[in-house]
Amino acid sequence: MITLAKILPLRLRSAFWRREDGAVLVEALAVVPFVTLFTAGILEFGNIFWERMQIDAGLRDAGRYLSRCRPTSPTYTANCTEATAKLIAFYGTQSPAANARLRVRGWGPSLADITVTPVSADGTITIATAHLYETSPLFSGLGIGAITITSSHEERYIGW
Repeated sequence: MITLAKILPLRLRSAFWRREDGAVLVEALAVVPFVTLFTAGILEFGNIFWERMQIDAGLRDAGRYLSRCRPTSPTYTANCTEATAKLIAFYGTQSPAANARLRVRGWGPSLADITVTPVSADGTITIATAHLYETSPLFSGLGIGAITITSSHEERYIGW
């Protein structure tokens, strides 16, 4: 014999499963954390690539500056220096203002951050650097270690 106590819970359970009032909320609660992590990861990798492009542009500008420096001769004293090339790489100008912003936060202004290999036997100048990327808490939370951005640029020596 079926009693009212057995029928009522069955009817309530059946009504609960047929209703769709909270379905969107439940789906959103399941999906939003993954979408948020995915979006944050895309933004973080985009920032890494942007910093790499800025470092490449700085090294290219410094390499172009050094490749066009006229060498010192008995009649000419060269006024090009590696320090000036490094300032061009870090700031985009050879004489930055007192409050000038770096191309990449944390890269420079220590002039030791860039190594310059002078004119080699094949007539090229090589400029190289390594920059430790400042990761977000997302990367450290996921267990991703320190990321080092390394870059170099080679320019044929032209002189003036």
